Amino acid sequence: MAEKTSQDHHTAQIPDPIAALQPLAPAAWMSTAWMESMADLGSEITSFIAERISEDVKTQHSILHCKSLAELQHVQAEFMQRCFNQYSDETGRLVKMGNEIIEKVRNQSAEI
Repeated sequence: MAEKTSQDHHTAQIPDPIAALQPLAPAAWMSTAWMESMADLGSEITSFIAERISEDVKTQHSILHCKSLAELQHVQAEFMQRCFNQYSDETGRLVKMGNEIIEKVRNQSAEI
């Protein structure tokens, strides 16, 4: 049986925690504020889509119950106006949220 020498004994090397994080360096700008804001933005968009689908279903129901061409045209015109207003409002909300995200990320970056 071979005898163990001091050369056979391997000491455990402790990894450098800073070096372990180096591959993540390009993602450093994605702060907590950024991640939270992206979740809020996703939630806003999802809610808007759900509202739009609901409006589409209501309009389909109204169209199916139209008794004349004039009534159908009126339903379609109202739908288009509501659609325009809702998309316009949502665009404003998304632009505002985008500006707030930029400000939050800048503020958090300045603190670091």
